[in-house]
Amino acid sequence: MTGGDGSGSTRAVSLVTGARRGIGRVIALRLAAAGPVALNDVEQARDELDAVAEEVRRAGGETIVVPGDVTDGEQVNTMVKQVTAEAGRLDVLVNNAGITRDGLLVRMTDDQWRSVLEVNLTGAFLCSRAAAKVMLRQRSGRIINMASVVGLMGNAGQANYSASKAGLIGLTKSMARELAPRGITVNAIAPGFIISPMTDELSEEARERLHALIPLGRLGSAEDVAEVVAFLASAAAGYITGQVLQVDGGMHM
Repeated sequence: MTGGDGSGSTRAVSLVTGARRGIGRVIALRLAAAGPVALNDVEQARDELDAVAEEVRRAGGETIVVPGDVTDGEQVNTMVKQVTAEAGRLDVLVNNAGITRDGLLVRMTDDQWRSVLEVNLTGAFLCSRAAAKVMLRQRSGRIINMASVVGLMGNAGQANYSASKAGLIGLTKSMARELAPRGITVNAIAPGFIISPMTDELSEEARERLHALIPLGRLGSAEDVAEVVAFLASAAAGYITGQVLQVDGGMHM
């Protein structure tokens, strides 16, 4: 992704939500190689965000810390304004913030349903709306939504999470159609089973069962996902929009 000044600069300004840990942290570190990266997560995670910012700086990158609740429209608008005020533009938005509140359908509470839809889907909508206003003026930009393979295939005990990710895929395709005339691409990534603190706690037997579901025979890594984000954010992906790239080792093939 190049800047909009006609210079061919590769100093793209990125904003990553849910950047304090896990996939979000690795995505932020990867995108920092291409330009300044703004790190977002809730205010309560400020210490963790600051730690990621320090990692970026130690690696020679530039960063802005913009804590805020992605489900609050005013906070989202303030966050985007801060990024553009400090960096001058916004080229890439990665809607990575997400939560799980698992439970079987008949036992799932109203709050479990609403909270997951609010963060995973409404949060992506609010961030995309704010970022799109900037990108439309620039006549360029990349929006990358972090969906999930369960948004394509469903998963028992995750009706709320699966619905939020399926909704995010629909949002991706609608935004791609709306924003394409101004040179803005919108794509989604659907990770499969990715190594995380949760998968680290699985028994060897459970891990073997997971591996059996994946043609490539291994769990994915956050780096696997971050490399796809970096590709979609780059000039090389300029003719790709409205797509869902599955990073799942072939599980949903």
